[in-house]
Amino acid sequence: MASCNLQLATCIMQRLLIDGHNLIGQTPGLSLADPNDEQKLVVMLRKYAARKQARIVVVFDSGNPGGRSKELSGGNVTATFAGSHTIADRVLMERIRELKKPGDWIVVSSDREVQQAAQQRKMTVWSSAEFARRMGPAPQRESEPPEPKDSGLTKAEVDEWLRLFGKENNQPRSK
Repeated sequence: MASCNLQLATCIMQRLLIDGHNLIGQTPGLSLADPNDEQKLVVMLRKYAARKQARIVVVFDSGNPGGRSKELSGGNVTATFAGSHTIADRVLMERIRELKKPGDWIVVSSDREVQQAAQQRKMTVWSSAEFARRMGPAPQRESEPPEPKDSGLTKAEVDEWLRLFGKENNQPRSK
């Protein structure tokens, strides 16, 4: 939640640095075996970011060539993949070391090395299981689609889902 002082006209936005695959493994309804696990987590993170006025950087393992994902980033969520020669834990620890204001950030990981690096910089640490509870329920599985009239989604949200999952105007996206 953003902390605001209206007299000083300042707001401190919640900032999170998240170990993506670690969080997927701790989030009910998500599975590391699902080829769309990153997309589903990002959808949940976007909802959390909107609800809590948060800025989120999520780091996933095994992206080739690595770096920021243009397809997944947006809505106050920046998705990054570790390159083929490194792992998310190393990328997270590098970012923790490089942060100019580490006390403004919360690290979400259950990896002890990542947690220790964050604690050394006086950062708040949440385990992945703890953050999964804070985030709320996972999206419904594809086998149980909601009725369109009951979805409660706006046209923009539906278009965003279609873009995330590679279907614009109900046509498969060419790669």
